[in-house]
Amino acid sequence: MNDQPAVIPPPLPRRTVLAAALAAVVVPLSGCAGTAGEAASVASRERVTPPASERSSASPERSSASPEPSARDLPAPDAAVSKDPERLADALTRTVGRLRDAIDDWRRTGDPAKGEAPESVVLLSLYEQRVYRYLARNPAVASRTYGKLPKDMAARARDNVTAIRDLLSLAHPVSGPIKIKVRPAEPADALLAAFRRAERRFGVEWEVLAAVMLVETKFGRVRSPSYVGAKGPMQFMPGTWKAYGMGGDIDDTGDALLAAANYLHASGAPGDYRRALYAYNHSQAYVDAVLLHARQMKRDIRNYYAYYTWQVYVITPKGERRLTGP
Repeated sequence: MNDQPAVIPPPLPRRTVLAAALAAVVVPLSGCAGTAGEAASVASRERVTPPASERSSASPERSSASPEPSARDLPAPDAAVSKDPERLADALTRTVGRLRDAIDDWRRTGDPAKGEAPESVVLLSLYEQRVYRYLARNPAVASRTYGKLPKDMAARARDNVTAIRDLLSLAHPVSGPIKIKVRPAEPADALLAAFRRAERRFGVEWEVLAAVMLVETKFGRVRSPSYVGAKGPMQFMPGTWKAYGMGGDIDDTGDALLAAANYLHASGAPGDYRRALYAYNHSQAYVDAVLLHARQMKRDIRNYYAYYTWQVYVITPKGERRLTGP
């Protein structure tokens, strides 16, 4: 999983390979996947523009004249997260609204098939992610915050906070050195094209595949094998890859997504996603987290683009540390 905790030495620069040995606090996984895998390039970088039916009506399209927010209007990477539920709800409501607009701008006037997400999307998404991580660790504050949010945002927050809490519940200390390598993810629409190719071939919904990749490696940002030997952007154990990899490259994103869809299909998807995901990782908390994230992407494709810009965290004895992002 991507919330792989570790004991970290003095700060290292982000956006580079973390070559220092880490004494890990990791999650033991079984079945198909492990944690912290390496990713290579997507086989095809074709751009896919989702149909209008996939766009949420939660907020209207902005006019082409809508200005991009300036850097000073965006939350700083380490902006304080309020502990007061009313203020927190207000900040989250404004952040989510601005994030939706920024994603709409990116998809309309930018090119998600090439390059990285714009600064506005990255910073707003990071702040939202940090709020959810705080609420996941503070359930009393979370329950009071939900009641102060608009209905659609409360549902979004509850799903994300519950998913993060589920994944954190799997963590327990395990001693031992580990190296974590992180790199930028493939472009958002290149990944989306690969998810949809896998869906067409095996019938496994692209949102489920995206949620698995989000949980496993934050869309391929984590490039290291797991401590149990799982590899690649979808974290396959070598034996499982031999059975379901169809002769592909375990480190190639397109091949790994096809293999994941193949394995999930053979394990019961799309008829029984819970059974299939449990085969992928023998944990009900893992299954719940993946399905919650997938549900949010089904509700609004902009949630995929928000998840795409979520960053990699590790947990240390002194708290969380972010390994990617600004």
